[in-house]
Amino acid sequence: MNIFLEAAVSICLLVGAGFVLVGSIGLVRLPNIFARLHGPSKATTLGLGAILIGSMLHQGANGSLSLKELSIALFLFITAPVVGHLVAKAALRRKD
Repeated sequence: MNIFLEAAVSICLLVGAGFVLVGSIGLVRLPNIFARLHGPSKATTLGLGAILIGSMLHQGANGSLSLKELSIALFLFITAPVVGHLVAKAALRRKD
């Protein structure tokens, strides 16, 4: 694996970890349920996407097709907005 690919994988992992950290801090520190939804549904999803891209780059350099990471990313990007929407609707029904 060459140095440029290693650097790209490292950058993806660091950027992803930063977004996951910011999303997790937002989940804990924001004041109400509607503000807290943005942490896990936006920043954490983007962070996990960047981590999965880094993992796909690493697996691709080894010559294997990364269908596992692709299916995880697809599942994540489909389910995260749906869960955020359902939690927001539940909070509206509770009148929080």
